[in-house]
Amino acid sequence: MDLFTAMQTSSSALTAERTRMNLVSSNLANANTTRTPEGGPYKRKDAVFTATPLKQQGGFDASLDRANSMVQQVEVSRIVEDKSPPRLQYDPTNPDANAQGYVAMPNVNVVEEMADMINATRAYEANVTAAQAAKNMALKTLEIGR
Repeated sequence: MDLFTAMQTSSSALTAERTRMNLVSSNLANANTTRTPEGGPYKRKDAVFTATPLKQQGGFDASLDRANSMVQQVEVSRIVEDKSPPRLQYDPTNPDANAQGYVAMPNVNVVEEMADMINATRAYEANVTAAQAAKNMALKTLEIGR
């Protein structure tokens, strides 16, 4: 494994976690949105992560390419809408209320979103630490020639 493989792998995870954090932010921002262009309340969105083989950069040594082929990076394969039904809230004064006085609210659970945000933040921090460790190893390797 070359020195930049760990950085490339951590970089893919940072990108994926940033996407997840953006979705959490969107979910929280729209927790009370009852109208969307598609009609009805906002629907919670979530990222689906997929482990994929590391994209080959083309190295000097074939044995490095074989080792790198075992390394997996993460990608956001798709973004899915939560299929759970909207939450019904009684508010007959709301212009979006049905004939019985209930308003269809987004299927966003704020507590769950906050837990997802903490999880994404911790994963992001862990991958920043891994990238920093890889960078420090590369710098130490350069110091050998001094």
